[in-house]
Amino acid sequence: MSTSAKLGTLYLIPCTLSNPGEITINPFDVIPAQVKNCVDAIDHYIVEHGKTARKFIKSIAPEKIQATLTLFELNKHTEVSEHYEMIKPLLNGINVGLMSEAGCPGVADPGAVIVKLAHEKGIKVVPLVGPSSILLALMASGMNGQSFAFTGYLPIDKNEKKSALRNLEKWSQEKNQAQIFMETPYRNNKFLEDILGTLHPQTNLCVACDITLPTEFIKTKTVNDWKKQKVDLHNRPCIFVIQKN
Repeated sequence: MSTSAKLGTLYLIPCTLSNPGEITINPFDVIPAQVKNCVDAIDHYIVEHGKTARKFIKSIAPEKIQATLTLFELNKHTEVSEHYEMIKPLLNGINVGLMSEAGCPGVADPGAVIVKLAHEKGIKVVPLVGPSSILLALMASGMNGQSFAFTGYLPIDKNEKKSALRNLEKWSQEKNQAQIFMETPYRNNKFLEDILGTLHPQTNLCVACDITLPTEFIKTKTVNDWKKQKVDLHNRPCIFVIQKN
């Protein structure tokens, strides 16, 4: 038997974009059966926060005994030296699930470092289908789905943020490319003000908020038209997409 046959598999398990178990507007299950089967079978996980991960696992597999779970936390407080400890079960032939706080692990998510390490160690990586707020926002934006870029978070400093916005706007026009980015939810209202005060009046802006929730709000308008509408985005997960024609 080869060495690789003794290794476990790293499953990339997507979560809902809302609180675990919360009803969505989607008439179908947001989490496919394949994900549920994995959660039923796996007892070792790498997650951002243990409490919310356990809540999600319980919503998917309510009969699973929580005491049997082994959870490693991977977030901004995690030391690089801890990464190898997290993949030890995989090296010993045990399957492990990697979860984000919301949506898909490894995308705008610290889990990418574990995926990279798994590849380096010859561990099989299996991504599972689930909701991605980035792709759902792009799908609903009406902007270029053939060419797009995700920047993530922009600088906090006001001048640096405005410079970044102008650059994204410039690239969107030069490359005919949708530019996607986000902000920490409690800063959303101020961030929208900065966007509207910085970009060209005719630049298209999509605000995609509370995706898959009953309060879902997705609108694409010009910057000039957005200035005529009041919307409260405070503490609501949002994705922003811009493109200048």
